Order: sequence, then C-alpha cells, then structure tokens
Amino acid sequence: MPYNVNLELLTQELSLEAVYLPRPASELRVDRSDVNRPGLALTGFFDLFDADRIQILGKSELEYVGKQSEEVQRQRLAALAERRPPAIVITRGLEVHEALLEACKQCEVPLLRSADITSDFMAALIAFLNVQLAPRIVRHGVFVEIYGEGVLLTGDSGVGKSETAVELVKRGHRLVADDAVEIRRVSNRTLVGSAPENIRHFVELRGIGIINVRRIFGMGAVKLTEKIDMIVHLEPWDADKTYDRMGLENQFTELLGIKVPTLTIPIKPGRNLAIILEVASMNNRQKKMGYNGAQELLKNLGMGEKEQMDAQQAVWAKY
Repeated sequence: MPYNVNLELLTQELSLEAVYLPRPASELRVDRSDVNRPGLALTGFFDLFDADRIQILGKSELEYVGKQSEEVQRQRLAALAERRPPAIVITRGLEVHEALLEACKQCEVPLLRSADITSDFMAALIAFLNVQLAPRIVRHGVFVEIYGEGVLLTGDSGVGKSETAVELVKRGHRLVADDAVEIRRVSNRTLVGSAPENIRHFVELRGIGIINVRRIFGMGAVKLTEKIDMIVHLEPWDADKTYDRMGLENQFTELLGIKVPTLTIPIKPGRNLAIILEVASMNNRQKKMGYNGAQELLKNLGMGEKEQMDAQQAVWAKY
C-alpha cells in the first residue's frame, strides 16, 4: 500500500517558507522519499529525469542558472517546472529567480524555501520522508524502551503484557505503545515502532480499566517512537515444551523483511518479568557488541564449538 505526506506537515516539520502554492498545502501530496538536485536538468539533459521527486535548488544550481542569458534561464526553468515535480525547494534562503516563480505559477508547481544549507536540508528531508512514507504493519503487543533498547512484547491477550509494561514504567523505563504497535521499516536495517495516535499513552489493565500513563506517571514515562531492537514472546509455562536454557544461538522473527532477535519467556507464578526483561535488554545489547556470556562460560570450561553444541543439546534433552 503506497503512503503519502501532505506539504502542510512537511513545511511545518522542516520550517519551510511557502513562496508559491497552487492550492492549500494540506491538499498537496508527496509520495516519494527520494530527492534530486537537478544540475544536469538545468543544462538541458532530461533523459533520466525523475519528475516524482522533490527538486532541490542550492547555491550551485542557482549560480549556474544566473550565469545564463535571460532567455536560457526562462527555457531551462520552464522545462523543469513543466515536468511537474511535487515541489521545488530553494535552500540557504537564496533569492527566488523571477523566471522560476513565473514557471512554477504557470505549471502550478509548489515553490518552497529553506534557510538551511543544502546538505543539511537534504539529510533532514530524506530522514523525514523515510519515516512518513515507510512500509508499515500493525501488530498486537506492547512496546517499551528498557535501558535504551526497544523491546516489543508479544503474546496472547491476558498473558500479562500490559501489567509488565506498567511495572517497567514504575522502574524508570518508558512506554511507547500498548495493544497495537505500528511498525515502520525506515531503512534496510531499521524498524521503528510507535502507537497509533488515537490510543497513544493509554494502557488497559484488567480489573482497573483504561489508564493514561503520561497523566499518571508523567512525561518521562512515555516515548513517541523507538527502534525495535528485540522481540520477547510471553507465554504460559508449558512443562512439555523445551525452552532455551543457554542462549548460545539467537532466534529471529522477520518483520517487513528485517530479522529481529527474539526470545520466548515462559510465565510462571513467582517470576519477576520486569527484572527478567531488564536483564534480557542488557544482554541483547552485549550480544550486539560481540559478547555472549554462554559462549564465554563454555570456553572457560575448555569446550570447543562442537562440544558447546553437544552441551546445549544435552541440556535440551534433560528438560
């Protein structure tokens, strides 16, 4: 499903000046996260020009145009506007060429201006569009930030996800989403989770009802978005099921084509899930930094790779 973002939100987020808008900004849409500096196009080469991208004119482009005759300026800028890009943005707060403004009005192309230098503006624009236009899915679960790690809690309804999240908030961590988590793929390696706006900061606790975490615990208890670093699946303890007791090998869940480290934690009376999740978060960070406690222990015991696998299988067989 393709997504888009309106120019009103874009101009607000990036502090853009609307030099010319053919219609209200809320009615104008951008559906591509790619941007372009049309240096070659301004020389007259349009063979590979992508008109669906926002076009950015910086100091180099405008200096080049300014050195051409007035007739050439009008031709080149008119040719650019005739392709009808979603918007043309002038950076560095540079003066708008009269020929450019005229061409944009004639072709009804939005013309915006930024005070930022070109490279900084492009970086901010691409980052903003990558988030707004990212492929996304919604998953049932609870999403919390624990020691800077984004942890997505999954499991059947009533398993205790929300209660665990509130306990984590009381211990100083932050809630991102409860019940429904919107997951966006913002790059080839990164997933970001957030809450749908209409249920943001709300948590359902059975026997109590709906509470607003931000109102009860304060602004420091919530966060709007966070990178998904780990998935923890909570399930009732099953005596007939074998659970990983060593952690030698990482398990993964694939979301939007990206593999996320995954743990399955069995729930049993007396287990303090908040503390377990805190330790799991810190351990996941250590693994990302190249350290695995189970591997070091077996290495200290003088076991090679094959012996380590045999030891793990022996533990599984025992239980």
